[in-house]
Amino acid sequence: MIQTLEWTDHGVRFIDQTKLPTEETYVVCTTHEQVADAIRNMVVRGAPAIGVAAAMGIALGAKNSRAESAGELKRDLDQICDILGKTRPTAVNLFWAIRRMREKFERVRILPIAQIKQELIEESQRMHAEDIAANRAMGGHGATLMPSEGGVLTHCNAGALATAGYGTALGVIRAAVEQGKKIHVYADETRPFLQGSRLTAWELMKDGIPTTVISDSMAGGMMKQGKIGAIVVGADRIAANGDVANKIGTYTVAVLAKEHGIPFYVAAPISTVDLACSDGSKIPIEQRNAKEVTHIAGKQMVPDGVSVENPAFDVTPAKYVTAIITERGIARAPYAESLLRLASAEAKAGA
Repeated sequence: MIQTLEWTDHGVRFIDQTKLPTEETYVVCTTHEQVADAIRNMVVRGAPAIGVAAAMGIALGAKNSRAESAGELKRDLDQICDILGKTRPTAVNLFWAIRRMREKFERVRILPIAQIKQELIEESQRMHAEDIAANRAMGGHGATLMPSEGGVLTHCNAGALATAGYGTALGVIRAAVEQGKKIHVYADETRPFLQGSRLTAWELMKDGIPTTVISDSMAGGMMKQGKIGAIVVGADRIAANGDVANKIGTYTVAVLAKEHGIPFYVAAPISTVDLACSDGSKIPIEQRNAKEVTHIAGKQMVPDGVSVENPAFDVTPAKYVTAIITERGIARAPYAESLLRLASAEAKAGA
């Protein structure tokens, strides 16, 4: 399985996703500031992976802290969490991970400093393992929804590279293939950062899963030709009412799916569900550097001085979502009820 990120004695090790698919290289971050840069610059990306990376960044910051008391360590952790919390505002897993690490500190702050640091390191590793287990469970639930054969469209990358391992949307596809379903994946290239053509295609080819890359503008045409039997995507934040924030272009795919009568599924862990966010209008949308749009492989593709928009995400209203697949089961409309039920089950299980 692809090692997206891992804790090592030397620091947090990431596969550098900005270099894929032509270079498979790794970077080791030895400070929490470097982890923050890795998240911000998309060396690591995908909501679940960002959450685990942030947890490991906090653990790394704690490990490096020279604090001699719990109070001093808390001040350091506050600064560390503030730096990491400003990296990618849309991915709710980031804030979930920060909150969980803060809560862990409060539970163990009476221990000796060295033991507190070790507890934080182990908590981040536990979150890594839990994410992989959640993805495998999610894959098992979602595989039942996939067609026995034919085309499945995905947008962006919601695979092992976007998680601690196995993947959310691609985890569903992997599980379906493991069950013997004959799936051919159509991967939207996902402009402007090309996560589909660079990352999803790379992952699936490594697994030997038949894959065809298409430009984003081809998705509707493929649906009309009957080549797409289902769509499955990931999510960076899901509001309490089932509205879904995912990579820009997802909304377009969902609307086209509705028009063509194709089921549109979202696969994401419970940690991506933000019950405090009532609907999609409350989800902050990250704006990224215009150069991602204006340049391709370093070459300028637009006139000088032209206005550019580069929102990293859009919001798909719940009415376009056929079902939301989580590690706790499958949620269907009305999502305000089904998501709350699954989230409550998760909370009870962790109590």
